[in-house]
Amino acid sequence: MKFILILILTLTSKIAMSDFFKNISNLIENNTDRLSYGVSVADVNNDNKFEFIIAGFRYSNLALGFKNGVLKNLINDPIFLDHNRSTIGIASCDIDQDGTEEIYFLNTDTYSGEKKYSDRLLKFNKKIIDLFELPKNQKNLNLTAGRSVVCVDRTGNGKYGVYVANYGGPTRFYELNDNIINDIAPDLNIDKITGGRAVVAGHILSNKMDIFAANERGPNFLYLNKKNKFYNVSTEYNIDDVLQNGRGTTLSDFLYRGSLDIINGNWEGFHRIFVNNETTFNDMASKEFRVPSRIRTIISADFDNDGYDEIFMNNIGEPNKLFKILDDGKIIQININNALEKNGLGTGAAVADIDNDGVLELLISHGESGPQPLSLFKSNIKNKKFLRIAPKTTYGAPARGATVILVTNQRKHAKTIDAGSGYLCQMEPVAHYGFRENETIKNVIVKWTDGSINEYKVTDLNKTYVFRKGL
Repeated sequence: MKFILILILTLTSKIAMSDFFKNISNLIENNTDRLSYGVSVADVNNDNKFEFIIAGFRYSNLALGFKNGVLKNLINDPIFLDHNRSTIGIASCDIDQDGTEEIYFLNTDTYSGEKKYSDRLLKFNKKIIDLFELPKNQKNLNLTAGRSVVCVDRTGNGKYGVYVANYGGPTRFYELNDNIINDIAPDLNIDKITGGRAVVAGHILSNKMDIFAANERGPNFLYLNKKNKFYNVSTEYNIDDVLQNGRGTTLSDFLYRGSLDIINGNWEGFHRIFVNNETTFNDMASKEFRVPSRIRTIISADFDNDGYDEIFMNNIGEPNKLFKILDDGKIIQININNALEKNGLGTGAAVADIDNDGVLELLISHGESGPQPLSLFKSNIKNKKFLRIAPKTTYGAPARGATVILVTNQRKHAKTIDAGSGYLCQMEPVAHYGFRENETIKNVIVKWTDGSINEYKVTDLNKTYVFRKGL
């Protein structure tokens, strides 16, 4: 306890000396007012660099890549831009096992129930193709208003499907076979009708990808992946949260013990930190963290490379918040000026090391009740000691849903390779770690989506390691 108190005082004094974030929004080219929603991170043009993909609500979708010192839109294909549709949710993953990721754009032109425009599933070759526009896929269009999407490697073989959290209509689970899109949600018995909001997937309970869906006007879902099928165990694990309305959700190793927990924000309700204690989930949120807000996005990441994750809470129409996760379940709130955005209409956010300098950038989108420009921030730090792990499937695509565990002399820290989180969003498919004082690495463990495990020796810091399954 004495050590923790000293650590809290030290960190608090350091944070008070200078603002945690610096505003680098000036690096975004043509950053005009617009209605934006979800943000995903993927390599859409196959140049081995990530882009921020931003959903436009009756504005163009964007793919912002770092080029010549600025973030600029790199795709001008009309199918991708799609400025006539109302895109809000995004997820990227390899659905056809060709080693590159497709993009699922969820369109919502009505609040609930039946909608006019279908979603898009974009494949990138010499030209961009919407697989939903193929005649053989017209019968499986999603014509229900939705919110978030998440990629799920259901069988663990690198073949991803897409879970679509709909609002006022049945949940969808799309898989692709011979370019034919099939909704197998009825076969999996997960075609539930609810107020679908946020959804995450990864190693929550089993050795394969499980699904947690935070819902509105109804209980949450927690789907255990058992023999490639899903069974709702939310009641058994005390995670229904029936009286709350789910929004921003992410997977995070809250106790630095090598397993994933669930951080869940509720709209104008109590925010949760659901910690998995094997037979149930206990809410370990502090009184300060629990305070209700108009929450949209929640992100867990090590922004300042100090070896302790932060939790960024993106609110709409009220100030954002930032907390630091210390050891033994202790969290402290960090006062911020930049990224506070008191009048910001935050709708989505994502993190990536977009300029490849070893420090994460935070991009925040705005919209819904009024057009605003995008915002871009990064931590105000001098220390750049970091390690990045990028697992790949056997096909060479990002192994979204895999878990990376950093084992050192001070912690055993699990991070998910994000398959979809935040709320409407998806983070970069890399496990990013900063380092504590006097910390040394023992090894790195990758738990793949089929539950198999590989251990790797890592000697050099300040670089990205790519590990491919089966190699």
